[in-house]
Amino acid sequence: MATLAARRLLLSRWVAGGRGRLLGTAAEASPGGEEARGGGGGSEGAIYVKKPATAAAVTTRDETSVAMPTSFMTGSVVGKRFYRDATVRRADDGNGWTVMLDYRTLKSPAKRPLKLPSRALAMAIAAEWEYQESDGIRPFTMPLMKLACTALERVPLTRAKVIDNLMKKFHQDLVFCRSPADSELTIGVHQKQKEKIDPILDWVNTEFGFKPVVYTTFFGGKQDEGLTKAVETVLKKTTDCELASIDAMAAAAHSLVIPLAIFRERLGIDEAIELIWLEEDHQVDRWGLVEGGHDVDIADLKVQMSSAVVFLGLSRGM
Repeated sequence: MATLAARRLLLSRWVAGGRGRLLGTAAEASPGGEEARGGGGGSEGAIYVKKPATAAAVTTRDETSVAMPTSFMTGSVVGKRFYRDATVRRADDGNGWTVMLDYRTLKSPAKRPLKLPSRALAMAIAAEWEYQESDGIRPFTMPLMKLACTALERVPLTRAKVIDNLMKKFHQDLVFCRSPADSELTIGVHQKQKEKIDPILDWVNTEFGFKPVVYTTFFGGKQDEGLTKAVETVLKKTTDCELASIDAMAAAAHSLVIPLAIFRERLGIDEAIELIWLEEDHQVDRWGLVEGGHDVDIADLKVQMSSAVVFLGLSRGM
């Protein structure tokens, strides 16, 4: 008959293979001693094994904290809701705020404490968790939580790379590209760009001290080195939350100038979306709306831009 040590070793290997979860002895698992016992038929050392619950398969939990899986950042559903209430409290060290799922502190997918810079941001993220249905946790309905994970995990480790990627695309910025004025198909867009975008170019000149170069070629142009360095300096002075917001807006807008104008409070959300969607709006006016295409794209743009702007404001305590 196998010894208790040997049986524990075999069971630990079985659990490691994903087929069960070792809870302890049957006496530990069931105070009444009535639970099924594995192999020992009443032996004191019998091991009680239970199949993991759905939530335990996708989250890492202990008595004091809970961490989301790495798939949280890309997945559609990461398991059933396993908590009753989402609340906020001061971080243990008094520096920042944390989200509580019942009595457990919420951690990032990298298992770091999710310490947020303001109570307002913590409450907004708690509201995203509170919104989740019992049948599943859906990350795509939690843009603020995803931005917080990006700001607290990715940006500190890759700050230089994030800024470098933003600056590489700066010369092909949406606001520097001008439709030709000598074509019947593009003259309407050209006129709208002069009306709506020229004031932003004037703001860039005033804000950074250099006049932007406007181009009509598909391959873009090259901005003055002084302007490039001035913009890069602004990015280097941002906090991690601010840089995460700017990066998210730049990806959605195909522009760095528009997020910077929001960052410096020159533009609001509605004005920014109007600039980003300027050419598409003209095409819709001319040729009509493609259902399932244009309407979905504009809805997605509004979600991405709005969530990043809200995250930026709440991280500042606004």
